[in-house]
Amino acid sequence: MTVQTDHFVIETGAATDTGRVRDHNEDSYLTKPEFGVWVVADGMGGHDAGDFASQTIVAELASVGYSISTEDLQARFMERLGRAHTRIMEHAASLGGSTVGATLVALLVHDDEYLCIWSGDSRIYLMRDGVLTQQTKDHTEVRELFDAGLISADEAEHWPRKNVITRAIGVSDAPHCDTMGGEILSGDMFLLCSDGLTEHNSDDDIVQAMRSGLSPQAICD
Repeated sequence: MTVQTDHFVIETGAATDTGRVRDHNEDSYLTKPEFGVWVVADGMGGHDAGDFASQTIVAELASVGYSISTEDLQARFMERLGRAHTRIMEHAASLGGSTVGATLVALLVHDDEYLCIWSGDSRIYLMRDGVLTQQTKDHTEVRELFDAGLISADEAEHWPRKNVITRAIGVSDAPHCDTMGGEILSGDMFLLCSDGLTEHNSDDDIVQAMRSGLSPQAICD
């Protein structure tokens, strides 16, 4: 999908796959370049519950609409994320109070500014001038231990509870997200993904794909 804005031509690709182990896919995504919104949500809570959580998030965020500023876009986004959060909690209560939620990563773009919003271990990468930089910081137990200096990088790589997340949408009183942003430059490439990609592909794998010269859709495929 290609969209012309006042500042850039934006090309978008998107793909998801169930994989070879599970019989269902709990990942959902949203691409609304006309609104400046891209989202990946990775559900947790088992069949139907995880699906419900990720699908609810993207369904609510699909109505963000046009904004007049980055601040307006962020406010619209967070209001709808709050609605999704409430719906997920209500669904969990209807299932007897089991844990239901989804990690979230979103890229918001207005004019020449971008904003990353995330909760959990789904990620956003930026490739600029051939250099790949992770924009998000995983909300995981292993990341907290590493940041505190309690384990080494090698220990973190092989930590037995590596996939334990510390934040997600739908599992706390309110959505707890981090944000970071900056200025977009011509030629920038962003990648949004769940841990389903990063568990099996190194940064070098990602760099190779993003440097391939293929279209965004072909890279995703």
